[in-house]
Amino acid sequence: MANRLTKEKSPYLLQHAQNPVDWYPWSDEAFVKAAREDKPIFLSIGYSTCHWCHVMERESFEDEEVAKLLNETFVCIKVDREERPDIDNIYMTVCSMMTGSGGWPLTVIMTPDKKPFFAGTYFAKHTQYGRIGMLDMIPRLLDIWHNKRDEVLQSTDRILEILQQQNEFTPGRELDREILHLAFNELSGRYDSVHGGFSKAPKFPTPHNITFLLRYWEMTGNDHALAMVEHTLTAMRQGGIFDQIGFGFHRYATDEKWLLPHFEKMLYDQALLSIAYLEAYQVTGNSFFKQTADEIFTYVLRDMTAPAGGFFSAEDADSEGIEGKFYVWSLKDLQEALHPEEVEFIQGLYSIKSAGNFHDEATGTLTGANIFHLNQKYPVPAADTTQKPGDFAQKHENIRSKLFSLREERIHPHKDDKILTDWNGLMIGALALGARVLDNKTYLEAAEKGAHFVLSRMRNNDRLMHRYRDGEAAVDGMLCDYAYVVWGLLELYAANFDPEILGAAILLNERMLHLFWDDKEGGFFLTPEDGESLLVRPKEIYDGALPSGNSVALYNLLRLERLTANPDLGVKAGLLVQAFSDSLQQVPSGYAQFLASLYLALSPATEVVIVGDPRAPDTREMLSILRKSFSPHIVILLKDPAFNSENLATLAPFTADYVSIGGKATAYVCRNFSCESPTTDAQELLVLLQNQKPVQKG
Repeated sequence: MANRLTKEKSPYLLQHAQNPVDWYPWSDEAFVKAAREDKPIFLSIGYSTCHWCHVMERESFEDEEVAKLLNETFVCIKVDREERPDIDNIYMTVCSMMTGSGGWPLTVIMTPDKKPFFAGTYFAKHTQYGRIGMLDMIPRLLDIWHNKRDEVLQSTDRILEILQQQNEFTPGRELDREILHLAFNELSGRYDSVHGGFSKAPKFPTPHNITFLLRYWEMTGNDHALAMVEHTLTAMRQGGIFDQIGFGFHRYATDEKWLLPHFEKMLYDQALLSIAYLEAYQVTGNSFFKQTADEIFTYVLRDMTAPAGGFFSAEDADSEGIEGKFYVWSLKDLQEALHPEEVEFIQGLYSIKSAGNFHDEATGTLTGANIFHLNQKYPVPAADTTQKPGDFAQKHENIRSKLFSLREERIHPHKDDKILTDWNGLMIGALALGARVLDNKTYLEAAEKGAHFVLSRMRNNDRLMHRYRDGEAAVDGMLCDYAYVVWGLLELYAANFDPEILGAAILLNERMLHLFWDDKEGGFFLTPEDGESLLVRPKEIYDGALPSGNSVALYNLLRLERLTANPDLGVKAGLLVQAFSDSLQQVPSGYAQFLASLYLALSPATEVVIVGDPRAPDTREMLSILRKSFSPHIVILLKDPAFNSENLATLAPFTADYVSIGGKATAYVCRNFSCESPTTDAQELLVLLQNQKPVQKG
């Protein structure tokens, strides 16, 4: 019963390769067949770790009766949203326009020329609770297709017109700090002062809210901004959204208390959240935030890293067909696994109940299963096990390790082992930041290995490919692939100061400008200029679960301008801000990453060049001062006179004349196009940096 998806590489498509539905991948073959047979397209978009995608497959796509109807009525196409975010972006926008909401699985009915006229998400086999099922929906759609064709075509034309309007951005004025204040006020208004976070249930981590607030605090000294950050990060780490036994964050919490997670684990969440915790650690010195970042990296390096260095995409919520089964524990499970005194210890610490500690969403009854989450009456169990044997932290770690080993014997959730360029860029940058902030060589080596994988296996003639799996790199890279990888490489350069890494970032940024920049209106398109012709060529600016490519590209342009002294990049950054300024002012807090990048544009341009041997104690002392402080407005270059002077001068010509004074490590500090006298004294460098604050706090 295998269909055409057996030849695909996507784990999601391969999951459907044995369905009785006659699936096609997104291909000319499918659209030609639909036109020839005068059939509409049934487009189904999802991803391999999507719980409701699994449910819809079991209920509908594996059902012979439903499959027969689908095959007779439509040409059926399956798309992995992670493999083709461009297709998903367009049709998810259509679904939101038509229904007021969206999500996955995404179901779209469209003409053979790709124009949609019906959209929805999950559909069961039978109609129930007022929600139409497949057996009723398909005949109705067939009737509409044959008997109301004129209405269908009028509808598609109108949808296309609205879609095109939504992708038109009229350049506006330059933005100032006022928009940062507006975004802060919006976030403050949405802030949950009891449980942390910025919404009611469901609660998504949205780490770029955190990184924006940290920059707002740095700019203004507003204590409430920092308090919201600390409370939210602490609540998430203590909650069930964090895997207390094996580490790493689940995708989101279905409740307002961060207790009941949607159990998927996504690579991008690990990357973005580790950045938020690292920056919060820089600001506060709170070791709990450092510990959390370390735990995230432990999970990623243990479970999500390919031997060759790339990073896998996600882990499923389900195992053995049940969401969360891998992660939950009954009291009986714990009593069989632990000594009585250990059960008593863990029962209090993690709020374990004999009837379970969460309610079934459908029935409202306790399930008998427990999600581990920290009882706030207890002290936080530190990861530092250097204390005396038998103390609280050591006892906790012994029990956690024991439970982790037992859990490893369970049937694991499915792992989506495709390697996505954009998400890898985020993880490379996160690990590089971890290496720099925590002075951790293991993280640096992992970041370097990941960068080598992307640059060697996911590039084709200086162009990035989007997806790698089973030895094949495929799908032309999109804006986020370039923006995220450039960002990751810039973070890596800040950790290892390898001019080749900086050179790769500059080259990919140039390719991004060539392939995606809109010469007429400014800003970046999602797809390259020579990419597949879709209904529209979208631009994305909203910072949702992932920051938009435009938001990250803005940060890269500003950072590269300061690293290389190339004013053309600053001009492009200004045009990028103006391209979206009107949209940004409507709901500023919806663009937290863009505003975090804008913070850099509104901060005094500050560059530090260290000339010295990176292995020498005096150079290392200066670098340590730079790395410990939270100074996102400062860019740093290292000139090693012995090895990379010429290479660095090619990339950043202004460094050519910088020399070591008296054979000592020498720091050159410039701010707002004015440079201080060079110094060989680390403490004097610290004083100079303390005078480089973005604005007067108050």
